[in-house]
Amino acid sequence: MKSSKVTFHSIEEYIASFPKDVQKVMEQLRATIKAAAPDAGEKISYNMPTFTLNGTYLVYFAGWKTHIAFYGAPRGNPEFQADLSAYETGQGTLKFPLDKPIPLDLITKIVKFRVNENRKRTDKEE
Repeated sequence: MKSSKVTFHSIEEYIASFPKDVQKVMEQLRATIKAAAPDAGEKISYNMPTFTLNGTYLVYFAGWKTHIAFYGAPRGNPEFQADLSAYETGQGTLKFPLDKPIPLDLITKIVKFRVNENRKRTDKEE
């Protein structure tokens, strides 16, 4: 499991620090994010897997003892209200229990929404 004393240098290294069953879920999540945002970059930020686009963060995820946290959910957006209500949320955070399937369709929808938000913001800046 993730330790606050370990500093990760790559997403592969981060994922490898978890048990095999959790690694499999994280790889599915990573592949889903990459498919929804093929132009996104990958890095470690705040010691967790981070996806960026046009120089700004898109989404993060992190593994915990009983769940995988996904950061960057469009909280307060009516389009997502019903979908997000099924998961314990904090400020833009979704918690997916490890004993249930990760809703990859919802992840795809969120990432595509964040890509569009990012493009609108960066188009205005140019």
